[in-house]
Amino acid sequence: MSTTANDRPAMGLRTGDAPVSAPPSAGAKKLGGAVGWVDDRLGPAKGVNYLMKKVFPDHWSFMLGEIAMYSMIICLLTGVFLTFWFVPSAGHTVYDGSYVPLQGVGMSEAYASALNISFDIKGGLLIRQMHHWAALMFIVALSAHMLRVFFTGAFRKPRELNWIIGCLLSMLALVEGFAGYSLPDDLLSGTGLRAAEGFMQSAPVIGSYLAYAVFDGPFPGEAIIPRLYSVHVLLLPAILVGLFTAHIVMVAVQKHTQYPGPGRTNNNVVGFPVMPVYAAKAGGFFFIVFGFIALISAIVQINAIWVYGPYDPSPVTAGSQPDWYMLWADGALRLLPGWLEFSAFGYTLSLNVAIGALGLIPVVYGAMAAYPFLEAWVTGDKREHHLLDRPRNQPTRTAIGVAAIAFYLVLALAGSNDILAIKLHMSINDITYFFRAATFLLPIVAFWATRRICLSLQRADRNLVLHGRESGRIVQTAEGRFFEVHEPLDEYTRWKLVGFEGQEPLQLTAGTDAHGVASPAAGKDKLRARLSRLYFQDTVQPVTPAELEAAHHDGHAHEAIEGGSAAELEAGSSSGHH
Repeated sequence: MSTTANDRPAMGLRTGDAPVSAPPSAGAKKLGGAVGWVDDRLGPAKGVNYLMKKVFPDHWSFMLGEIAMYSMIICLLTGVFLTFWFVPSAGHTVYDGSYVPLQGVGMSEAYASALNISFDIKGGLLIRQMHHWAALMFIVALSAHMLRVFFTGAFRKPRELNWIIGCLLSMLALVEGFAGYSLPDDLLSGTGLRAAEGFMQSAPVIGSYLAYAVFDGPFPGEAIIPRLYSVHVLLLPAILVGLFTAHIVMVAVQKHTQYPGPGRTNNNVVGFPVMPVYAAKAGGFFFIVFGFIALISAIVQINAIWVYGPYDPSPVTAGSQPDWYMLWADGALRLLPGWLEFSAFGYTLSLNVAIGALGLIPVVYGAMAAYPFLEAWVTGDKREHHLLDRPRNQPTRTAIGVAAIAFYLVLALAGSNDILAIKLHMSINDITYFFRAATFLLPIVAFWATRRICLSLQRADRNLVLHGRESGRIVQTAEGRFFEVHEPLDEYTRWKLVGFEGQEPLQLTAGTDAHGVASPAAGKDKLRARLSRLYFQDTVQPVTPAELEAAHHDGHAHEAIEGGSAAELEAGSSSGHH
């Protein structure tokens, strides 16, 4: 029979002793001393402690921003690897690497080094493809994240500056992507650079000077690749990292937005602290994103530059197109009519190129950045908002977003009008005319249809709250009548359907003073009132407690709900009549 130390009689004398924890190891002492030394001089403990206790809500849609951040980190890591072997030079050389079809072919040192990374550096092709896929994933996730922010109203006060930062990030990501895929100097990327030079020349008055300055002489020159390299690996990454850091800091300083639900208000955040829950989940999610990008890079080929060959200004590859995120700008170029090019004051104005190539992207992103302020002016809502909207509860905003997506899709498809003409055996002119009309008509149709769908969903939610869920059970009364039994919603489900604010259009003031003199702002007030009616007319108001009580009292008061006001229902409820 064995006896443990705790079974000995003498151990009973130590029953009330406080447990003794093991002393920290020598390594822990050294680490604590180093951290204390840093904190004594820089004082980061308070800031780190604040961030570690910061509470973040838990919802899958918030991961879209994380995917964008992790993809950017992967771009930076793989980009550092590629800089070790890439030669940013347009100097001429003869290829003698492992890819046999191009051996002995003259090319630029940039293209030769890109081939060397792909075929002669161990893991080089995988890292190159991870860099490209991560860049695409970054733009996809960033775009999806911005759509989530827009449709849920997360751009409202106090987050307008963060929305502007997001718009800048998205626009600069397009430029960074273009600079990146132009560096290998293959036939496809060289064609893109040739197009970019034409875009610069289309700028009124200064176009030729601008192109000459960027390319340091006639196209193609030898300066553009080193300059693009500096912009791609130094200037734009520094700006993107700085904007991302500012975005994260502002998210940490402000309350995080959250979806409405029981216990969630504008004054609190329901979720998990950064340490240890959120940090562990975020860290694991980073490796999931990293693994997914590595997997897709290993099995799906992208940008096979060896197939295109080195850049030669004389040929242009048929069917050449930019990456998807620049396709909509290319589509705008293809749709603009030729009569927009004309001469005036001794200058040739190529507006058929300049509008799509130079004006479209800044105008679109400028409108995006201005939208939060426009909506606040139209609605008159200057309050802080920390609870998100369900898109159906903001029909006009949701319709505007869908119309913008329809506009983008039309232009993106127009960027492939030649491919569509070949595959569909149709006239490219007919396809172009169709897309020209769709550019103006489809967003209008999308706006109208989306708004009607949102209003229908609002009415369906209202009906569900008032009358419950259909059970499928038919009951016969003593009088012989039949009706279907409706099951009432539980309070948590009902909360999501009624937990939003009712909105009414702004009322138009007289526009004149006591002496009948028209106000200088009368015209602006009329415009604001019209836009407010556009936003809020026909919007279904949330169910009030009085309406819910009337509907549930005897099951027959819903007719009064639709025909009477909430005040009348309150009066009826207080008198005992429903």
